[in-house]
Amino acid sequence: MTWRGFNIGRLRPAVFSSANLPAAIAVFVLAICALFVDQQNRKVSDQLMRAEVLAKVNIIRAKLEGNINGNLQLVQGLASAVTTEPYMGQQRFAALAANLFKEKSQLRNIAGAPDLVISLMYPMEGNEKALGLDYRKNEAQRMAALRARDQRALVLAGPVDLVQGGRGFIGRIPIFVPTVGGGDRFWGILSAVIDVDRLFAASGLTDPDLDIEVALTGKDALGGGGQRFFGSENVVNGTPVTAEVELPLGSWQLSAIPKHGWPAAPKNEATLWATMALAGALVVLPILIAGWLFGERQKNYAELRRLSQRLELALDASGIGVWEHDLATSQLVWDDRVNEIYGKPADGRPRGYDDWALTIHPDDLERARKDFDAAAATHGRYSSQYRLLLPDGTVRHVRTRAGFLQDAGDTPKMIGAEWDVTSDVLLNENLVRERQLSESKNAELETAKARIEHVALHDSLTGLPNRRYLDEMLAGAHGDRTALLHLDLDRFKQINDTLGHAAGDAMLMHASKVIKANARTADFVARIGGDEFIVVCRGRRDDELGALADRIIEEMRQPVDYKGHQCRFGVSIGIAADSGIDAKQLLVNADLALYRAKSRGRNRYEFFNEELQSEIVKTKQTADEILGSLERNEFIAYYQPQFDANTLEIVGVEALSRWRHPQRGILGPDVFLKVAEELNVVSLIDRTILEQTLENFQRWSLDGLNIPRVSVNVSARRLEDKDLINGLRKLAIKKGTVSFELVESIFLDEHDDLVAWNIEHIKELGIDIEIDDFGTGYASVVSLLKLQPRRLKIDRQLVTPITGSPAQRRLVSSIIEIGKSLGIGAVAEGVETMEHARILKELGCDILQGYAFGRPMDATSFRTFAQSREWLAAG
Repeated sequence: MTWRGFNIGRLRPAVFSSANLPAAIAVFVLAICALFVDQQNRKVSDQLMRAEVLAKVNIIRAKLEGNINGNLQLVQGLASAVTTEPYMGQQRFAALAANLFKEKSQLRNIAGAPDLVISLMYPMEGNEKALGLDYRKNEAQRMAALRARDQRALVLAGPVDLVQGGRGFIGRIPIFVPTVGGGDRFWGILSAVIDVDRLFAASGLTDPDLDIEVALTGKDALGGGGQRFFGSENVVNGTPVTAEVELPLGSWQLSAIPKHGWPAAPKNEATLWATMALAGALVVLPILIAGWLFGERQKNYAELRRLSQRLELALDASGIGVWEHDLATSQLVWDDRVNEIYGKPADGRPRGYDDWALTIHPDDLERARKDFDAAAATHGRYSSQYRLLLPDGTVRHVRTRAGFLQDAGDTPKMIGAEWDVTSDVLLNENLVRERQLSESKNAELETAKARIEHVALHDSLTGLPNRRYLDEMLAGAHGDRTALLHLDLDRFKQINDTLGHAAGDAMLMHASKVIKANARTADFVARIGGDEFIVVCRGRRDDELGALADRIIEEMRQPVDYKGHQCRFGVSIGIAADSGIDAKQLLVNADLALYRAKSRGRNRYEFFNEELQSEIVKTKQTADEILGSLERNEFIAYYQPQFDANTLEIVGVEALSRWRHPQRGILGPDVFLKVAEELNVVSLIDRTILEQTLENFQRWSLDGLNIPRVSVNVSARRLEDKDLINGLRKLAIKKGTVSFELVESIFLDEHDDLVAWNIEHIKELGIDIEIDDFGTGYASVVSLLKLQPRRLKIDRQLVTPITGSPAQRRLVSSIIEIGKSLGIGAVAEGVETMEHARILKELGCDILQGYAFGRPMDATSFRTFAQSREWLAAG
């Protein structure tokens, strides 16, 4: 019969074999011993458990006795006072009783009952119902009161339901006061009420962590035969541990059991049985094993013969030879395979040391001998590989392994195996050569790759990271607050154009050194093209970023010597910092901050902030509206008249650009000019104003208005237009009727040949040149001589103060005199009052323009103004 592959028929004789009889006897004896030990263990465990519960019960008993006696001892002092003052009133009684309640106790109230009627009470609040109680008429308390009187001793009763509410233990002390004749008389009873709940809590009976269940028996101190007043009936019926709580004239019985009852089995029962089982196993198992080993020994002999045959076949198939070396006699025993490896005949003859040593290649003999001697000396493992040189010159690589063996009474020996590994060695040598070649090529490729990556990610001139490297670095930036400093060199183009690219390269190298020297080691410095650099900082505060920018600006403005030339250039810096913004947007913000730094005078730094962000949004909106207005022809000309200082006749009119905004109305250039310059549409606006002015000028002439000329502002960008002259020729402007007003800054760049060429041809077309806002810019007398303008327009900043400043008046007079000496007329702007007009006339100014005579107005209003001639009345 079999079950799941297990043969039960084979198991039966094995189990019921006579060899197992001693084991069966041992099991029987051990079982009897185990039952006896278990019985004794149960008795001891029960005793220990009851002793443990009794220890906890004694603690509770001691607390109960201590708390009750302590409370009653406090009241005994008051009883002595009443004995000496039997006629004390409520006020005196309350004063004495109040002192008792200052002590830590479970007292609820104290009552005095002269002649067994309660008339004294403390505290009064909450106990008013007890006043007037006559113990002789109260069935619940009469017996205890009379018992205290008759026994002339303190009696503890309770717990009782109090008249004033609640439950308490009442200690009644009879008071006898001395009489004149030497005897005494019964005064009454002093009762102390002990709060039940507070007493039980203070004694630990209601402790939630108490791991035993407790019951109290003996109401009114009647002991174990009394009524149970605390705890469950299960405690009393559960073979509890008991203790007597001693009280004045009586006692309570305290009973307790474990919270979950007495355990059915000892705690160590499992451990005890496990120990006995282990001990039994240690006795029985050796007996069983001894019988089993005897049978197994016979099986092993048969198995050993079978394995020996298989090993022989395996050795023969693998070519592994087996040898034995007697360390005492140096005699060798080789099997046929070892003889074959060494080139010896398989004749079964014993071999000697020379047969082994003389066949080994001379170059490997010393190493092979040391390996063998070391293993023999330490009785350790022998492992070696060497070459054999056979008589016919054949070289073989062999590997050998052996171990030390010394049987009892036998000589020490090394027994091992040896096999031919020539093919493996040759293959490994080829693999090593190929691997070395491959590693060499890989190293070259890695070097080339690193060089290519370095070139791809770094600037060839300065060696700094380039824009690509910067983008990759920012793409992986996370965590701390990131700040970008965008640096752009000021006046670098002039150095590059005048001294050549070599000088420019030298300045770039100098700039990169300055930036790296001031940046921290952890900062990322990159050159992103031309004369622009980026510094990436992490975890820096704004004041630290500002300090870094100040250091770079200060050091960058120092002169740099290049082949005897003192080269000076500066740097403008835009700073953007944020911890949660996209890296690309951070670059844009830094670029915008850089633009602001340049627009505010260069050689400074600016932070990107909310104000700039708001300005960008506003500028974008303005830019969109400007482009739309150009399509809708919403840019119009306003005209401000110019007057002869002597006759106050209109001698000209200046055309001013205005934006007729659909929602905001008429806007001046201060709103749109800067944005228009950025959009590169100022030239379009200039052309629109010029065309409108020429059209209105022609209409005024047809209407009979004698307006000698019109002045139009022309931007620097307009003068850089190579098609400007061709466009002006198409307009067929009459000579002397049009003036172009140019700002002083146009004349700073002496190298702009196109601007100079355009100005020269403008004059050839009969268009006058006027210098606008003269006195606030950089025009020199030499520039005036080269340009030869028709008129100078003195800026309002110089004109306004002349009414109150003699020095300012002399300055304006000097400008007028310089102009007259060069044959250039003078036009005063900002003539706000007739006082200004009078002074300018006295100084010799030719033409007046300002609010004193007329404000800028549209074409229709100007025609009406010119026809009314109302300004003459003001003059």
